[in-house]
This record gives sequence, C-alpha cells and structure tokens, in this order.
Amino acid sequence: MNNSVDTHLGSIQIDKNVIAQYAGTVANECFGIVGMASVNPKEGLVRILKKESVNHGISVKNSGGKLILDFHIIIAYGVSIMAVTENLISNVKYKLESYTGMEVEKINIFVEGVRVID
Repeated sequence: MNNSVDTHLGSIQIDKNVIAQYAGTVANECFGIVGMASVNPKEGLVRILKKESVNHGISVKNSGGKLILDFHIIIAYGVSIMAVTENLISNVKYKLESYTGMEVEKINIFVEGVRVID
C-alpha cells in the first residue's frame, strides 16, 4: 500500500497505522462513540478496545491514491445511530484530509455494539 503525498520537495510516505491512529483519535472525540471494537471472526466475539489500541478497530486501504477507511465502533445506548455516524464521517473526513493531504474516498462504519454509559 502506497500512502504518499508528492510535494515540490519530494514524496512523503505515511504509514497506514499512523492514519488509523489519527482517525481513531478523531472518532473517539465524536459524541456517542464509546470506542473502537475488535472483532474475532472465528468466535463472533466483539470487545471494546482500550484507548491505546484504537487503531486495531480501523482498517485503512488505498485505492488509486484515495483512502478508504473501515471503522468498527461501539456506540452509546440511546443516541441516534444515524446522527453519530454522520458526525463521525464528516469529522474524520475533514480532519484526516487536513492532516495528511490525502483525499478520503469512502468511510465504512460497522456498528458492532451498544453500551450503556453511566
């Protein structure tokens, strides 16, 4: 995968884990997001990830120089899923494009669970 930005001084390579870490940090700032989820496909188990492991709930792909992100999230009980996901998409797209200089083509969101927050 080639996550690079060409400038007049040369090329900048951005590791996909850096992009995932930043996107996960932005996502966790969004209202209604409890955290990122780790999915074990063999057992069908979903668990919430610690703040340090936020990039494990995000997949980053490059399609023709544009980013495609898959988020596996856990949301707060009682909030509008549509409102939370629209907010997540707009915040991540804007901040990630500003941060990396790369275009975000698509953001796929998989709601893996709902948690009651005290």
